[in-house]
This record gives sequence, C-alpha cells and structure tokens, in this order.
Amino acid sequence: MNHSITVPCTANEQERCSGRVLIIVENLPVPFDRRVWAEATTLRNAGYVVSVISPKGRGLENSEETIDGIHIYRHSLPLEARGAAAYFIEYPAALFWEFVLSVKVAYRQGFDVIHACNPPDLIFLIGMFYKIFARKSFLFDHHDANPELYEAKFGRRGLIWKLLRLVERLTFRIADVSIATNASYRRIALDRGGMQPDRVFIVRSGPDLHRVKELPVDPQWRNGRRFLVGYVGVIGQSEGLDLLLSAVEHIVRTKGRSDIQFVIMGTGPEWQAITEMCERMNLKDYVTFTGRIDDLTLFTILSTADVCVNPDRMTAMNDISTMNKIMEYMALGKPIVQFDVTEGRVSAQEASLYAKANDPVDFGEKILELIDDPPRRAVMAEFGRRRVNEVLAWSHEQPNLLQAYDTLFELRRNRVGWLRQIFGFFTGSINTLRQ
Repeated sequence: MNHSITVPCTANEQERCSGRVLIIVENLPVPFDRRVWAEATTLRNAGYVVSVISPKGRGLENSEETIDGIHIYRHSLPLEARGAAAYFIEYPAALFWEFVLSVKVAYRQGFDVIHACNPPDLIFLIGMFYKIFARKSFLFDHHDANPELYEAKFGRRGLIWKLLRLVERLTFRIADVSIATNASYRRIALDRGGMQPDRVFIVRSGPDLHRVKELPVDPQWRNGRRFLVGYVGVIGQSEGLDLLLSAVEHIVRTKGRSDIQFVIMGTGPEWQAITEMCERMNLKDYVTFTGRIDDLTLFTILSTADVCVNPDRMTAMNDISTMNKIMEYMALGKPIVQFDVTEGRVSAQEASLYAKANDPVDFGEKILELIDDPPRRAVMAEFGRRRVNEVLAWSHEQPNLLQAYDTLFELRRNRVGWLRQIFGFFTGSINTLRQ
C-alpha cells in the first residue's frame, strides 16, 4: 500500500482513516519520549485516531491534554523506583492507572488496537483483557529486553529473572504483531517469543530531522575551555556515567588536560549518586550537569560539542540495544566515543571510536584521540551525518511502522488465529514455567 505521511487519507483508505490506536507507555512521559511521539505523529498523519497513556513528568503534569491532534492521558506514580522496588511498587501502580485510563479512552475516542511499549512487560494483561472481552488487537513495541536489563542491573538471575522471561514470552504470545528496534530484538521475538516472521517488523528509533537540527554554537557551555564533550540521556545504573566520570578523572588528573569541559544532559534514578560522585572526585569545575532541558538548549549544547559520548557499560542488555543518542549525535555531525557494543557499532559504524569494554582509561584515551585530531573528527562527522540522512532517519522507518499496522488491520479483518492465540497463551505459560 502506498502510504501518505503528510496528506489526509483518501476515499479508498477509509479503514485506516477510521482506525483508532491506543498507545500505552510507562517508561517516560509523552511527548518527552521521542520514539513514542514519532510513532504517534506518524500514525496520526497516516489517518489514525491516536490516544496515548503515559506517566506524568516534570513539565508534563497535566492529567489530560491534546497536542497536535493526539489525545494524551497521564497518571502519577508513587515513586520512580530503584532496584527491586520497581517490580513490586511502581509497575503494579502504573498498570492499575493504565487500565483505568484505558476505560476512559474506550468511552471517549475508542480504540481498535492497543500499542504497548515496554518496559515493563506487564501491559499484555491489559491487552489480553481487551482481546478476550472486546476483540481488540494487540501490538507489542519491544523497547527493552527486560530479562537482560534485570541481569545487567543486579548481576544475577534468580526468581525475578525467570518471571521476566515468563511475562516476555506471554507478551509475545498475546501480540498479533510485534515491532523490534533492531535485528537483535527481532531474533528475541522469533526465538524466545515464538512469533511468526511475517508478524515481526523492525522499526528503528531514527532521529526526526525536522526536530534534530544544528544550532549556533554557544561558547558559554565550554566554561572558558577550548573543547566540549557532550552526553545526553538517562542517568541510570546501566548508562555508565560512573565510567564516564572515571574517564574524565583520567583525562584531568593523569593526562593533565584542563582544556576540556564535559556537559551531561538528562536526569534519572542515579542522578544524586552521580553528582555526589563528581563532587567526591573534585571534578565539579570540569563537569556541568544540566538536568532535563528543552530542545533548544539540548541542540545548542550538542551543536557546540566537539565530541559526543555514549558510556553505556558493556552488558548483555546494552550489547543488543540501539541507543537513540547515537543517531542524534550523528545527525548533528558529531564524532562519537562509546564502548564496543554490537548494536552501537551497527548504528554508528565509522562515525565512532570504540573503547575496550567498561575500561574508563581507554575511553578517556579515545576522547583525547579525537580531541587532538580535528581532520579525523571532520571525516567521522560527515560519515555520521550522511548515514543518518540516507539510512537511519525516522523518515526511513515510517513505512515500516505503517506496514506493521497494515498487517495488523489485515489480521483484524480476517480474525486469523484469534482463539489459537488465546489457547497458546496458556500453553506457553506452562511451557515457560517448566524451562
């Protein structure tokens, strides 16, 4: 089908025009979650009626609002849980409010499809309810491999890990169609999830080039220094900000460099621990923490940066995950330093240098290698910018998302395998518990 991204649907596309989608996301508020917002706006432009349920966040605290024609419903959380508390406090509370708000959406805008974005993998319970009692369809948008994420956070498996494998399996069993962010996640859907290949679609988290734009350099962010190194993203346990600070310490103390300023943009559950670590290491003058910032400030800092970094530590989770920040760095023509993770190398290729796994000294040396070689930085910058424009931008992923929805609505018309999926859910539960 020939998809239209910017014009209203035509008379022969009335089914899509009347299609109604409910997106549920618990990890980040919308529209702050850039991937979810890109998906929502793409579906809206293609003629779907789109509603979104998400948590509240700083600056996004309205319980209900409509932005650019997209109906947004937000709920509070008791806390932003750390550790095992997230599994027993935050996630059940989110699931309760997601179900309550889904009833409200059903009575107001209505929906034919629940588009569930993990983490967590519990949203399948809402999908199963509506699938059984209202014959709605369920699409699983696989953002994080939660068993690997748990193992990376706690360094073990155990009972919770087994439960995460179970709910992951059940989510795939309930899903009519699933979306993977890269080839590694597609393999999980096929191998662990048991999905049919023609129902799994890769939709990468490419940057929206209408949003990600280079801005004039602002020297104030250099703090009087010659060079600037930038990071943007969540400040969490697996993001490796402690390794980045150790790399900064190596650059400043061991190498004696005082000409580089580091700016860390973002917030998260490890914010306090990382800022306190920075103070203990006496690096406050070299590291600026911005907290959550608007797009104007974000892209001004990134445009000012000479090098951008992704210190995500090497774990089973990070090795198979695609990080949004990598593509945004590339879109702005910034050379990158990151650890040598599989999907990071797939995305960046020659736009990045790759440090030894979880080695902050080598990470720091790679930063200096780029800082001291402007011609190499220029070559890497041009490669990254061209790769995003030609391959990785969101405009290249929109057709894949719409193809997934075409398949989903074709299945709705045919009602293929509906009872088989429900029975498969229960048999899959038993088989997974036996493993």
